[in-house]
Amino acid sequence: MGAGNFGRANRRRGEVEAVLDGERRILCLTLGALAELETAFAADDLTGLASRFASGRMKAADMIRVIGAGLRGAGNVFSDDDVGAMSIEGGIAGYATIVGDLLTATFAGTGTEGQATASP
Repeated sequence: MGAGNFGRANRRRGEVEAVLDGERRILCLTLGALAELETAFAADDLTGLASRFASGRMKAADMIRVIGAGLRGAGNVFSDDDVGAMSIEGGIAGYATIVGDLLTATFAGTGTEGQATASP
């Protein structure tokens, strides 16, 4: 298993925190992570990917892919095989919560859509 990012999650950047194998981790579906998922799910574009997730139906392998992409997007070094071997409190419901939180943080926005923001 690989090293990872242990900082605090920034929801405005689409980050979420999760405890995997007893360690608090940051997950984020960056543009690269989303491209990875588009390929994995054979989605034509981000709209197709979002529509697939909106169906609410996921296999365990789908959850592994989403969590793995989120971990890698936040700078963690884990393969999907590593993710599949991880334990989490709450079992499958815990995994589903992580996936739901990550997808919500990525696709739901922050309520500032259409507003220009400046970076200092």
